[in-house]
Amino acid sequence: TWLRDQGHVPVVPTEDQFAPQGCEIVPEDELGAAIDIAVTLGGDGTMLRAAGLVAEQGTPVLGINLGQLGFLAMFSPAEAKQALAAALAGRLPRAERMRLKVTFIRQGRRRTESEDSGDLSGSLPVVRYALNDAVLHQGAMARLIEIDAYCDDQFVAAYRADGLIVATPTGSTAYNMAAGGPIVVPGQNAMTLTPICAHALTNRPLVVDARSTLRFELGADARGVILTVDGQWAHSFLPGDLVELTCAERPLIMFVSTQSFFDVMRDKLHWGVRLDKGAM
Repeated sequence: TWLRDQGHVPVVPTEDQFAPQGCEIVPEDELGAAIDIAVTLGGDGTMLRAAGLVAEQGTPVLGINLGQLGFLAMFSPAEAKQALAAALAGRLPRAERMRLKVTFIRQGRRRTESEDSGDLSGSLPVVRYALNDAVLHQGAMARLIEIDAYCDDQFVAAYRADGLIVATPTGSTAYNMAAGGPIVVPGQNAMTLTPICAHALTNRPLVVDARSTLRFELGADARGVILTVDGQWAHSFLPGDLVELTCAERPLIMFVSTQSFFDVMRDKLHWGVRLDKGAM
C-alpha cells in the first residue's frame, strides 16, 4: 500500500502465488528485467534465491530479515519502510558482491550444439551462479569421497574428505566458516577452497585468486556425490564428470546498512567478543 501511495508499481513473481491488489505479476525468469529494485522478505536463503533471479540484469537487492541470522538480509522489519524509501531516493549505500560461475560438464566432454543432447551423457555444459558457495559432498552414505582438484590446470591435491566447499568472500561466513575455512572480507577478489572433514591433517583451506579456474574430478570409485550450488540447485556428480568454477562476469548489487562488515560480524556472529568470566 505504501509503495502504491508513493506512485510505485509493486511486482511479484507468479511462482510466489501472492498477488495483492494493484500488483503486477511476472514469471520469475522475467523478474530481473521487469523491476528496478528487488526486495526480499525472508532470511539469507531468500537473498540467495533473489540473487539467482536478478543479478545478471544488474538489479539491486534489498533484504528485509524475517529469518534467524540476517547476515545478507541486513534490515529489520522495523527499518523496512525507511530503508526502501532511501533506496528509491538513491541514498542507501550499495555494494557489489562477487559471484561464482559454476560449470557442470557430464562425462567430461563438451558437445556441440549440432550434436544430439537428448542423453545426459556428454550433454552441453550446465551453468549456474553462486553468491555463497558451490559444494561437492557425499549423498546419503556417510563415507569419504576422493576429489582431484586443479587450479588453472595445475594439480593442487587429491582430497579424501566428506566434501569440498568453494566459497566467495560473501559465502566465507557461511558453510565455509562452519567447516573451518577462512573468513574473507567482502570486496576481495578471491575464492576459498575448504575440505569438509579431511582425512589428512595436511589438507588445509586454500585461498586463490577469483580469476583462476578451479576444476574438480572424482576418483573412479566415488559414488553418490552431489554438487550443490548456493543450496538452491543440486545435481549428481559421477566419475568422469567435471565441474569448473571461476568468478562470474557480473556481481550481485545489494543494498547495505551503514554498519561495517566487522560490526555485522560482532553483532551477528559474536566474532571477537570477550566472554564474561562469570558467565563461563
